[in-house]
Amino acid sequence: MSGTPGLSTGRDHLSIPGPSVLPDRVLRAMHRASPNIYDGELITLTDTVLRDLKRLAGCDGDIAMYLGNGHAVWEAALCNTLSRGDRILALVNGRFGRNWVSMAEQLGIDVVQLDFGDDSPADPDQIESALRADSKNQIKAVIAVQTDTSTSVRNDLVGIRSAIDAASHSALYLVDCIASFACEPFDMREVGADVMVAASQKGLMSPPGVGLVFLSERGWTAHRHADLNTPYWNWGARAKPDEYWQHFFGTAPTHHLFALREALNMLQEEGIEAVWERHCRLAGMVWQAVDRWSEGNALRCQITNPAHRSTAVTTLRITPGKSKALRAWIETHMGVTLGIGLPFSENAPALDDTFRIGHMGHLNEPMLFGTLSALNTGLKALNIAHGNGALDAVSDYLVTYDSQRTAEIRSA
Repeated sequence: MSGTPGLSTGRDHLSIPGPSVLPDRVLRAMHRASPNIYDGELITLTDTVLRDLKRLAGCDGDIAMYLGNGHAVWEAALCNTLSRGDRILALVNGRFGRNWVSMAEQLGIDVVQLDFGDDSPADPDQIESALRADSKNQIKAVIAVQTDTSTSVRNDLVGIRSAIDAASHSALYLVDCIASFACEPFDMREVGADVMVAASQKGLMSPPGVGLVFLSERGWTAHRHADLNTPYWNWGARAKPDEYWQHFFGTAPTHHLFALREALNMLQEEGIEAVWERHCRLAGMVWQAVDRWSEGNALRCQITNPAHRSTAVTTLRITPGKSKALRAWIETHMGVTLGIGLPFSENAPALDDTFRIGHMGHLNEPMLFGTLSALNTGLKALNIAHGNGALDAVSDYLVTYDSQRTAEIRSA
């Protein structure tokens, strides 16, 4: 265990943008013997997991489930909808958007990038212009990330869909919700996504290892003509199996399914709109603290406009050379692990002037307050310039937020 020598009570706290904290209920659900994978309880449980995942995503279509991480379902989404030489339009504002581009290029896909930098969301006007210029409809798909966890920018998925429609373009719309699913508002019908990818380890509060692809009828149509398909990535039998094992192209991820079932129970008990609101409230706690700390001119949010920030993760800028030392001190002395600063592009050098706070999944105000308190202590211990009063500002914010929300509820 990390932490002060001799301090052996309590838990260390993982405050990174995935994997997120595992609830005790999820851990208990997994703590059991391996089940029969051919008949009985597991088959019924899997049906309910798939049903409730579709409800959570607002998906009227199907789900393909993979034993893999987010990168796995990136590849699945591309291979099931595209052919070698097809052209796509990629909307990029961080490392993960750029990495998806790199994967597409390695698969032989022709990628046109619209790069919006590292502190701004995708601009629908530029997207519409690019698609209008494609008068022969050579662009087969538009790909976008809802939240890029390197920069913590949040793209307006509905606005992107509106730009595609305004250009009267036939491109498929492929969306990455890996960092944002069950954290930020998303409804596949409202967004108009043809394919959406997600994973188990963030808002779904389960261990890493299961990737999800939600697909529409247009996704199925593209699938029928995609020559990048391979036996393993093919979502045909996975989404519409004749036998149970075909869901997974082999052995089921048994204990991940137990975990997802319990995590979905928890999300349903809270209510997804309440979950989204909780993430907004938690994100506001971080931003309030950073506003005060930034008065020392050494710390600020990477995304300056709050309207463009993710409510699942916040990337912070700090004096160059301070990030690694600060994270190490906080982990060693306070038992809190913060997210490393990821390079915003694939081949960029490692960053020692950014770090990230994950505020996603199984998290409440006291847990996040502990992270902010540890960070506040670390800034003081290392004599890093920062403004004072951050924790008081967070307390005041929570009192005001609760008062405003209570008034809204009573007047409803």
